[in-house]
Amino acid sequence: MPRSAAVVSPDRATDHQDPACAPLAGREPSADAVLPRVEQAREIAPTDARELSRLFFGRLRALEEGTREYQYARNTLIEMNLSLVQFAARRFRARAAGGGLDMDDIIQVGTIGLIKAIDRYDPEREVEFSTLALPYITGEIKRYFRDTTWAVHVPRRLQELRSELAKAQESLTDTLGRAPTVKELAGHLELSEDEVLDGLVAANGYTSGSLDTASEADETQGTGRPTRPLAEKLGEPDPAMELFEDFHTLAPLLRELDPRDRLILSMRFGQEKTQAEIGAELGISQMQVSRLLSRTLGRLRAGMLTS
Repeated sequence: MPRSAAVVSPDRATDHQDPACAPLAGREPSADAVLPRVEQAREIAPTDARELSRLFFGRLRALEEGTREYQYARNTLIEMNLSLVQFAARRFRARAAGGGLDMDDIIQVGTIGLIKAIDRYDPEREVEFSTLALPYITGEIKRYFRDTTWAVHVPRRLQELRSELAKAQESLTDTLGRAPTVKELAGHLELSEDEVLDGLVAANGYTSGSLDTASEADETQGTGRPTRPLAEKLGEPDPAMELFEDFHTLAPLLRELDPRDRLILSMRFGQEKTQAEIGAELGISQMQVSRLLSRTLGRLRAGMLTS
């Protein structure tokens, strides 16, 4: 949209209630400059926005924070420079789609960076505002990705360490011609080996996959056979689970035994006493103990087979 459609003419501007919104034509930006009233600030072309921004920044620093004039200048600067946010956000479009994130959220986060840049910009340094604003905008967007795209929440310190480790690994791999060791990474980053290990372990939480998905090997075999989910291929049978089931079946059978048989089982398998020691303690022979154990174990075995 042409600039004339965005900036109110001198006649209309004089009717604005705020003296800071009167037009300024043919003057250099200064602390004493009076601001024009800008309508549809978001529609201003980037080149026009750059020129108007110099004028608004020059006046903004002279206004008292919290006044209507200050808010007008600051808000107009935000709206005029939203194109910088849109420009920076386009770089993250594919990454947002891959992470299931909405571009509107990326724009909002980038706008926070724009506002921070406006509040910190000093026109006296004679640096283009976009030079300062873009790092702020992209920084906020990257921080948003870092905080929201981790599959497992980890402390921010470890999130930042993951990025540092990735850069160090790439740099050392080029230098050494091989993957660096933990000790080499620790020396390069001036960290302890335990800190490096924490960072490497935390990096595993950045992405995740569903156990219901088929493995890549099945998908690339092209055999026509049905694929199996990863859950059926990862891990191994837990022997403790079978033992738990045996105990669960055995418990009611033990309760059916008479007290002497339960005592003999406890002394033999719980206290690990010999048959002779059990016989001496109960006042029976070792042969009797052996027969009682065999009978009891046979009864329990038969009960478990039929359960």
